[in-house]
Amino acid sequence: MDKVRAAAGDRKREYRVEELAEAAGITTRTLRFYRERKLLQPPRKEGRIAWYGEEHLARLRMIGELLERGHTLGGIAELIGAGESGRDVAELIGLEAAIVAPWSDETPVHLDWEELKTAFGDQLTEENTAESIAQGYITVGEDGVTHVSRRLMDATTELVAEGVPLAVVLEASRRTQEHVDAIAEIFIEVVSEHLLSALAADTPLPPGEAARLTERILRVRPLARTVADAQFTLAMDRRVHVEYAELLRQRRENGSEA
Repeated sequence: MDKVRAAAGDRKREYRVEELAEAAGITTRTLRFYRERKLLQPPRKEGRIAWYGEEHLARLRMIGELLERGHTLGGIAELIGAGESGRDVAELIGLEAAIVAPWSDETPVHLDWEELKTAFGDQLTEENTAESIAQGYITVGEDGVTHVSRRLMDATTELVAEGVPLAVVLEASRRTQEHVDAIAEIFIEVVSEHLLSALAADTPLPPGEAARLTERILRVRPLARTVADAQFTLAMDRRVHVEYAELLRQRRENGSEA
C-alpha cells in the first residue's frame, strides 16, 4: 500500500503523520505540537511506524473549529482532559454553548444625525449622549449612532415623543438596569448551585452527564424568562393599584380642603 492505508474487512482508514497533517490542513510540526500538548490521542504503533485513524482526524478538525471560535489551546486541553472520548468532548462543547449562548434576541439599529435630531431635538445633548454610552447601549460614529436594541431605541423615541424628557428616560433606564442585573444574579446563583454544581467539582463528569446538563439548561432558559416576565407584570399590577389609590386619596383631601 502506498500512502494511505486502507485495510481490508472492518479495518478503518489509517494515516501516517504527513498524511494526517495534510488531511487536517495543518503542518506536521503543528500536529507534533498537539501530540506534545496531549491534545491528540496516541497513534497505533506497528514497529517504528505510527498509524493514525479517523478519530485522530476528527479530533484535529474539532481543535481547528474550537480555535476559530476563540478557544485557547489550554482551554481545549481542559475540555479534552474532561472526557475520554470524542463524544464526551462534543457533549462538553455543547454544554458550554448552551451556557454562554445569548439570552437576548435584540437587533441593533443605526440612526444618522438627522434622524436623531428629528427624534430628540435639543435634547440631543453631550450629557445625554455620554449617559447612553456609559450604559453600554450606543456606540457613536461620524455618521450617527448604533443602538444595541431596536426595541429599546424605539421605546425611547416614543417616550420622548409622548413628552417624557430624554434625561428622565435615561435615568429610568439606568435604575432599571441595576435592578435587572440583580435579578439576573439571582437566576445565576440558582442555576449554578442546583444545576451546574457538578462543573465545580475536581472530578470529571460521568459519561453522558454533560449532555444531560445541556438538556436541563435548554429547558430552564425559557422558564427563567417566563418567571421574570410574570413577576414584573404582577409587580406592575400591585404598584398601579397602590399609586392609583394614593392619587384618589390626595384628590379627596384636596377636594375637602377646597
